[in-house]
Amino acid sequence: AMEKSYTSMFLLLVAISCALAKDVGKKETKETTAKPKLPQTLSRGWGDQLIWTQTYEEALFRSKHSQKPLMIIHHLDECPHSQALKKAFAEHKDIQKLAEKFILLNLVYETTDKNLSPDGQYVPRILFIDPSLTVRADITGRYSNRLYAYEPSDISLLYSNMQKALKLMKTEL
Repeated sequence: AMEKSYTSMFLLLVAISCALAKDVGKKETKETTAKPKLPQTLSRGWGDQLIWTQTYEEALFRSKHSQKPLMIIHHLDECPHSQALKKAFAEHKDIQKLAEKFILLNLVYETTDKNLSPDGQYVPRILFIDPSLTVRADITGRYSNRLYAYEPSDISLLYSNMQKALKLMKTEL
């Protein structure tokens, strides 16, 4: 009798784990088939229709392999300057269109890579990295004390810097 209850208990566990495994499989296939529509969490409001990378490492890999420039936006959710720039960025139709030509990453935390804070860890700051994985020190905002800072009033400068980043890719590669 004891052996019988062990066997039925074992079969029950197998049945449950099979059912759970099936559910997990279903979720993955649903997400992988509808790839372009990424969860709102990755865009963090910077452009929900754009494709954002999840990590710095993934962004570098994708930039190198697609030969597209990488645009990294450092910001903080509770920072009023970041919020204002995000709003300007998300509402600027030309920037949103141009951004499709970049590998995009927005970070709400600092990375350990010192190349991403060449002149300090402030927000918001936007850096461009070319497919050779070089931070473009020649593409900066208008502030000498925070080279990679942009404000909502600098949105047209950001747009022309995005164009510059794309032009540099073509001429240098």
